[in-house]
Amino acid sequence: MSYDEPLRLPAAAIPDDCRDWTAGRAAGWSAVLPPRWTFLRVRRSIAGAVTTFAFCAGAWAAMLGGLWPFVAAGFAVYVLWVLARPELVWAGAPALLLGLAVEAPSLPWAVTAFGALVVVASWAAVAVRLRARGAQLERALEAAGDGTARVPDADAPVRRGRFLVPLGLAVLGLGVLTGATAQLWGTADDHRGSWVMAFYLAGLGATALVSAWLGRRRSVALRRTPAPVLRVLVRDDAQGTTEVYAADDLAALRPLFTVDLTSYDGDAETDGDDDEPDPAGTGNDARSDTGSDADRAEAVEELERLLDAVDDDTPGPVREAVLFGAPYDGAEVVVLSADEDPDQPPLTEWSAGPVRPLSPSAGVRRIARAKAREERHRQLETRARESAVDRTPAPVRRWRAGWLDWLAAALLVQWGVWLSWAGFTESDLSLWKLGLVTALGLYEAVRVPVKLAWRITADRSGLWVTGLRGPRHVPWDDIRSVRRRSFELKLRWRDDDWSVAAPRWAWFERRRGLVHPYDALAAELSAMRKDPALRPTGESTAPERGRPLWPLAVVLALAWAAALVLWG
Repeated sequence: MSYDEPLRLPAAAIPDDCRDWTAGRAAGWSAVLPPRWTFLRVRRSIAGAVTTFAFCAGAWAAMLGGLWPFVAAGFAVYVLWVLARPELVWAGAPALLLGLAVEAPSLPWAVTAFGALVVVASWAAVAVRLRARGAQLERALEAAGDGTARVPDADAPVRRGRFLVPLGLAVLGLGVLTGATAQLWGTADDHRGSWVMAFYLAGLGATALVSAWLGRRRSVALRRTPAPVLRVLVRDDAQGTTEVYAADDLAALRPLFTVDLTSYDGDAETDGDDDEPDPAGTGNDARSDTGSDADRAEAVEELERLLDAVDDDTPGPVREAVLFGAPYDGAEVVVLSADEDPDQPPLTEWSAGPVRPLSPSAGVRRIARAKAREERHRQLETRARESAVDRTPAPVRRWRAGWLDWLAAALLVQWGVWLSWAGFTESDLSLWKLGLVTALGLYEAVRVPVKLAWRITADRSGLWVTGLRGPRHVPWDDIRSVRRRSFELKLRWRDDDWSVAAPRWAWFERRRGLVHPYDALAAELSAMRKDPALRPTGESTAPERGRPLWPLAVVLALAWAAALVLWG
């Protein structure tokens, strides 16, 4: 979507000597970005999948091939560092090479050579990426010139890393616990597998702690002295990530980089005086309680508004902004931008994650994909609206699980049976594997009925959504969004949500002009939500709304328990 006129930032909010970061100056910055093979931008889902695969391969090699557990887990953590935290590769690569050298006499030479080749090649790629950061910083400082200013809210508490620190400590503690109890689990292979898991969890915990320290350190450094400032344009994409554009790119055609931002509410943190009791008995306590309730209600409403914006699947408006801090791959920045509400003051947001640059071609592809996705959603909703208008008004509309949902249930069952078979084929079944298989069976007993027998019924009062305890009623006014995201159909309403997942192949659907059932359902329900004239006209009956799914879940759980008893 193009915007001819961005939302203006008040002139008083723009620091003196703040230059426009024009497309010409930004082109020099983009020219020094490292090539794609340096893992400059890797999706989080891909990084997680690759890291998980490396961990599984390492655990298999440790249990069957005799690889030292520290090396097996270290390789998986190293893969995560290469893709998501390149600063740590300088310490991880030498340590991993040393471990491979120590293990070399007990491993086939091909395995050692392959591992060393992967480590050295990825180390070189990361070195190129990190070296390019200096050139990016140089070009950004040239573009800013002498324009510097103190960041807004420089004296506010530093929040960067507050989430990662407790998370890292918890995961690190879990790793220590796993290592301390490794000798209690079954066979020698189980012991080695436990140690692989222990080292892996310890590595993940340490990664989270170091990431928190790096982010906090850079955030504090940005506050200490006046930072370089640049005038830019910003826009929030459909997922809530902020895209930064050149100051003269009014049509938002080519984002320079993306960054996750979080706002700071200066009134959110007080010294606690308002919570003290009123000694004079003047009734201030009641007013304070009322104010607290109002604040909580306002916070809930604000959260709902943010979730609505994320679920809208359309990017926000282009806004004028001032960028505090020189941008480069991995940098911390502060953005002062025009608020979407013209009656509100400028919005100050701190980076909640590192700057992630986009090459010119990657930026153009990103915008093209967003426009294609937006156009596809618009076409689906238009088609759903037209079909609803042409269709004879129905008292009740119903949707239920189809063959894709049955396929998803079959895949889930097959996955569970395969894992269980792998555990039960051993002569000595350890206690932890028995507990894992039991928990897996109970999980499938809960999820499979939903996949096989979910039903959504629409009538004039709202939607009826099946669940384990029975159908739940959702009034039309409480529905927030109905969206298909990746493999998942998600229905969100006030204070709750419901979701179900099924396979999809986006490339094949585009190639054949097919519409996924979840897309069609989401489009039709979205059209009904927006236009009351398209909603059903009658009231649904109890049989039409579906039945509770818990009896089927109980049957599946009992069948699984019986199978464990007979198999064991």
